Amino acid sequence: MIRVSNIKLGIDEKLESIEGKILRKLKLKADELLEYNIVRESVDARKKSKISFVYTVDAKVKNEGAVLKRLAGDRDVSPLKPDAEAVIARGSMPLEKRPVVIGMGPAGLFAALTLAQNGYRPVLLERGRDVDRRTVDVEHFWSTGELCEDSNVQFGEGGAGAFSDGKLTTRIKDTRCGRVLSELVRAGAPEEIIYSHTPHVGTDILKEVVKNIRLNILELGGEIRFGARVSGFSTENGAIKALEINDEEELECSCAVLAIGHSARDTYEALHAAGAELMQKPFAMGVRIEHPQIVINKAQYGESYNHPRLGAADYKLTHSCANGRSVYTFCMCPGGEVIASSSSKGELVVNGMSYHARNGENSNSALIVNVDPADFGSAHPLAGMHFQQKYERLAFELGGSNYNAPVQKAGDFINKVKSGSLGGVRPTYRPGTEYSDLRKCLPDFAAEAISEGIQAMGRKLRGFSMEEAVLTGVETRSSAPVRIVRDQETLESSKVKGLYPAGEGAGYAGGIVSAAVDGMKVAEKIINMYSPE
Repeated sequence: MIRVSNIKLGIDEKLESIEGKILRKLKLKADELLEYNIVRESVDARKKSKISFVYTVDAKVKNEGAVLKRLAGDRDVSPLKPDAEAVIARGSMPLEKRPVVIGMGPAGLFAALTLAQNGYRPVLLERGRDVDRRTVDVEHFWSTGELCEDSNVQFGEGGAGAFSDGKLTTRIKDTRCGRVLSELVRAGAPEEIIYSHTPHVGTDILKEVVKNIRLNILELGGEIRFGARVSGFSTENGAIKALEINDEEELECSCAVLAIGHSARDTYEALHAAGAELMQKPFAMGVRIEHPQIVINKAQYGESYNHPRLGAADYKLTHSCANGRSVYTFCMCPGGEVIASSSSKGELVVNGMSYHARNGENSNSALIVNVDPADFGSAHPLAGMHFQQKYERLAFELGGSNYNAPVQKAGDFINKVKSGSLGGVRPTYRPGTEYSDLRKCLPDFAAEAISEGIQAMGRKLRGFSMEEAVLTGVETRSSAPVRIVRDQETLESSKVKGLYPAGEGAGYAGGIVSAAVDGMKVAEKIINMYSPE
């Protein structure tokens, strides 16, 4: 096939017209184009008066060699060398017990799916509930402020990503990324995630996708246990021997994928006690910033801001601050809402979420500042976790100690004034909000960087620094503050053989797709070493 890039369609042109543009680009007659498929779509909004979609397609044509020779000087046309489907070599070492996968976020799900597809019948343990019952628990928390510590936005089937925008963008270059997207589509995600420049699923559809992946694992011989919190690890001669479940049951195992997510703090402590090697890792923290979606749409799309083909606009902004920190937007949720994401009593943390339609009144994004191990104030490997807890507890108290979140207008935050009322932006956070001075639940360096960043970003994106934009605190779980050290070759824990740290909670991923890919990589290492029981 031939890859053809830089095919442009105006926002009023129908997608079907892309075929004619391919023909013109390749200088072909209609019967010479045998088939084509879109592999990438992006929006070019640099000229607000002439916004366009830009496509890359793969085309199958007659006389491919002659076409390529004729267009040899065109940089937008090149031969396509498809990636060979990965064949996973099986090991010969007997696997006495079925492999165990701990956690049902993206890393755990895709590790378990890969094992199941290759005949290894994994046992999948999840401390939380299935996604349907979990959704009931989360909605109850958002309505009443009554938190279930094992079934919430962080814990349960689907992991933290199940209550998010469902973004599928990633910086990693790995052929497994395509396989992840294909599996998601097979499980019910919209097909456009395969080619969209900024693919997303939305929390409403993602929940069904997660459920379908679970059913696939079961059909392939896997076993899934909800309400199974791994509370301890037993080792023998430097290798995993058994897992303690719910402080009472022992499950023997010689091979376990550790895909716990970034919020399983009790599991980090149990790993530390068992002798696993943990190390401090940088992360980022800050607040959520919320604007009317129409403000962002107008800033990005100009007069075309309400065009039905464009949908809700997003943004990605960064700023290098005078105090040496970087402040940046993260996990931007167009047409979404700020959500209560706590997983422990007495601690308050926020995140963002969108439904697939992205049709909410507001947009929101994390506005976060880099935090380095030097800020933790301790050499303990879990000091970053303790640092997070400190500010989550301050936010909980600042909000009234009832899971209401502290909020402040952006203008008041910059001017160091506690907000006494809000303006034209209505906060979406539930169960409620409390007017506050957010500097009281942030490190000084983060508060100063955020203040400077809002003003600088307002010069890059019109309306971003509007005084009535709402800040909600505190966001601390952008990534894990801990890395579970693993061998670079085998991907096993450096100190506990047979234990395979994976995904975001282990410190090796940063989003749904990269976590899923890491889970697949770990599963492949297990397959390379062992034969099925």
